[in-house]
Amino acid sequence: MKKRVLILCTGNSCRSQMAEGLWNAMGHSGWVASSAGSSPTGFVHPQAIEVMHEIGVNISANLSKHVDVFAHDHFDLVVTVCDGAKDACPTFPDATRVQHWSFEDPAASTGSDDERLAVFRRIRDKIEGTIRNYIQTQA
Repeated sequence: MKKRVLILCTGNSCRSQMAEGLWNAMGHSGWVASSAGSSPTGFVHPQAIEVMHEIGVNISANLSKHVDVFAHDHFDLVVTVCDGAKDACPTFPDATRVQHWSFEDPAASTGSDDERLAVFRRIRDKIEGTIRNYIQTQA
């Protein structure tokens, strides 16, 4: 049986969506991921979709969900990926482990489309490395 991870962010439009897609793409790891937000935007950021598509991970059908959707679910791991979510999200007393991994918000980046995409790529790669490291240390 696969372990379950819930990734939380404030808007559930960028970081948590990329983390969900990356974690599920590493499905052979024995995990299944979901994501949610304390104040969901209602959409997945187009540039998050684009940079994930570049590495063969399709998150275009993902939905921006409120954390309350998962309030009664058990998770082996709950991860907050932004400081706002760390403070605003409810606790998950049934979670086996809770961690905070702070990543810069790529949606807050400025500049040209190319400059913003570079930020999204950098954050995507940091998230991927953090997930990969976590999975390897849990094996």
